[in-house]
Amino acid sequence: MNGEQLVVFLVIGGVAGWLAGLIMKGGGFGIVGSIVVGVVGAVLGGWIFQVLGISIGGEWMGPLVTATAGAVVLLFVIGLIRKKS
Repeated sequence: MNGEQLVVFLVIGGVAGWLAGLIMKGGGFGIVGSIVVGVVGAVLGGWIFQVLGISIGGEWMGPLVTATAGAVVLLFVIGLIRKKS
């Protein structure tokens, strides 16, 4: 992964984490928190979409939708775990 790809990955992760926070009404996580949520969401979303056989194309939109969906699932699961504690 070169420098440009890393920057794109982090930007998409940050936007996805921010969008997931808005969707889940979890508030802001800050820049670093949004990037972390988005990057973990990208991995989770990629896995979920692969298992379900879903493929979203596009240079920016596909990865953003995948990362956002994964981040929403991540925040949902974290919310369930917090309620049980």
